Amino acid sequence: MAVRTTWKIAHSCGHEVTHDLSDRPADRRAGFARWLASKDCTDCWKAARDLDTESKEAWIAAKRAEEQQVAADWAEQFDMPPLDGPEKALAWGERSRHQLVTAAYSALVSEGTWDEADWAALEDKIRTVDRAGWWIDQRDAEGSDLPELLDAATSDDTGTENPFR
Repeated sequence: MAVRTTWKIAHSCGHEVTHDLSDRPADRRAGFARWLASKDCTDCWKAARDLDTESKEAWIAAKRAEEQQVAADWAEQFDMPPLDGPEKALAWGERSRHQLVTAAYSALVSEGTWDEADWAALEDKIRTVDRAGWWIDQRDAEGSDLPELLDAATSDDTGTENPFR
């Protein structure tokens, strides 16, 4: 006799739902059915999740504002140029640049073998890349990869020496 594939689950929210567990190995269906019984049904879970969107959005907005302020303070402290790009990408680009450059400093100088002179040379290269989109594209990069990434930056990513451009 085959192990059943459909289970009628009485969820903790009180709803009964029939679940098809055929995509699970036969020896794991009963345990998963027990686990499902301890959870709200999908509809109740989604409703509970959607109820709290305002506080989540407020938390995200506050977190972004805090990150933005830290990035702006950092850019001012280290004389980083303003970024170019669409208005909606500028803040994201600034945060991405700050996160990648500080990660690079940690990896290369604090934990690595670079000295401050090596870092100063890299910092000069960092200042030449002023396209917000480039920094956004690199947001998932490892800090130790920054020198190679900067070497790969094209003229489309770097600014000019002309302050009147």
